[in-house]
Amino acid sequence: MSGETLGNIHEYTVSELSGAVKKSIEENFGYVRVRGELGRVTRAGSGHVYLDLKDDKAVISGVMWKGTASRLAINPEQGMEVIASGRMSTFPGQSRYQLIIDSLEPAGVGALMALYEQRKKKLAAEGLFSPERKKKLPYLPEVIGVVTSPSGAVIRDILHRLRERFPRHVIVWPTLVQGRGAEDKIAAAIDGFNRLEAGGDVPRPDVLIVARGGGSLEDLWCFNEEVVARAAAASEIPLISAVGHETDTTLIDFVADMRAPTPTAAAEIAVPVRSELHAEILNKERRFAGAAMRLFDNRRAALISAARGLGRPEDVIGAAQQSLDRRSDQLRAALRSRAGAAAQALAEKSGRLSLRILKNMVAVKGREWERPAERLAPAVRRGVKDREDRLASLSRLLESYSFQNTLQRGFALVRDASGALIRRADDAPAGASGAIQFADGAVLVTFSGDGPPKPRKSAAKTKPKPRQPKLFD
Repeated sequence: MSGETLGNIHEYTVSELSGAVKKSIEENFGYVRVRGELGRVTRAGSGHVYLDLKDDKAVISGVMWKGTASRLAINPEQGMEVIASGRMSTFPGQSRYQLIIDSLEPAGVGALMALYEQRKKKLAAEGLFSPERKKKLPYLPEVIGVVTSPSGAVIRDILHRLRERFPRHVIVWPTLVQGRGAEDKIAAAIDGFNRLEAGGDVPRPDVLIVARGGGSLEDLWCFNEEVVARAAAASEIPLISAVGHETDTTLIDFVADMRAPTPTAAAEIAVPVRSELHAEILNKERRFAGAAMRLFDNRRAALISAARGLGRPEDVIGAAQQSLDRRSDQLRAALRSRAGAAAQALAEKSGRLSLRILKNMVAVKGREWERPAERLAPAVRRGVKDREDRLASLSRLLESYSFQNTLQRGFALVRDASGALIRRADDAPAGASGAIQFADGAVLVTFSGDGPPKPRKSAAKTKPKPRQPKLFD
């Protein structure tokens, strides 16, 4: 090319040329849909996702900004066949073009199913689906933990069925069950329930239910993520998977200890029917009572049958009793004979020993009685002396009160002919015989009936009238 021709070509700076290329690409490829296989997938700390779309001949770089990546229904992984929608642009700093992705979806169900089968084989090879590692569900759990969305119909269906069958304490761990990031929240909820301590403020569940209603494969895809499957496999609490409808199958169904076709069925698996349980208990009680009665009847019949074969007790032990009676009589006679002989021998020996024993006993007793006798004699003498003194005092008192002493003092007793005392003058009729007893004897008298002689009056002084003597019997 000549110099004149070269001088007519416009000269671009690097930035101008890069901007022109960017503008041209964006104008011609403002919106595109690209189908390909995911190669490199990188998640930056800012939340952006950088990836490569490739086929067997070419590679296109792509980027998803943070807002777009958070809204993805699936988790992009290497090897996944996808359809990316967006616009082409360039990155001037590295002089390369890239696809700014606005949406990313699997390239049909076949692509997701291929990834599903790939993960299923991987987890099965690790033994996560092995029946030996599955735990037995408790027959009647006290506490049930549910991992699901708190606003959906699923939790209402589970609570309603539990109330109908057997009401239990239910703890709900609210979480996303669809969309980007749901798999991490589900795994965190399973792990959170397992971290609860028995007897803590929040009771630890006896069984877990991971539940979600039906949906498309993309809607249920979070339950096919490895993080969810591994969290379910690591759960120490028995876990029931209840994701989707009966025809829906996810990886968590293979890892769980029990799969329920629907969330409602999970509630039915978790608890028995209380009325049926009560009826079964009553049935077993009746069966037990019937079995006990049949056993008793059989044993009684066997006892009666055996008793017939034994015969009457009198016939069996009668001869033995007769022999025992005869031996008892012989024993009593022998005992009496032995006792008589022993008594005679004892009498003979005691005759010789009795005098010696008696002397010894008297000597011993004499020595034993000497001390009390020595103490008793003075006491007896003192007692006798006291009683003699008291008797002498009483005798003197009696003697002073006797009628003989009274007569000595000048008194006399007047008696009638029969010896009876005359106490009043009216009792001595005129002409009756009597006697007056003095201290030194008695004088016979005849009562005249006149009153006592009147005292003579003295010229100088009138003497007082003498007192009537008091007579003592």
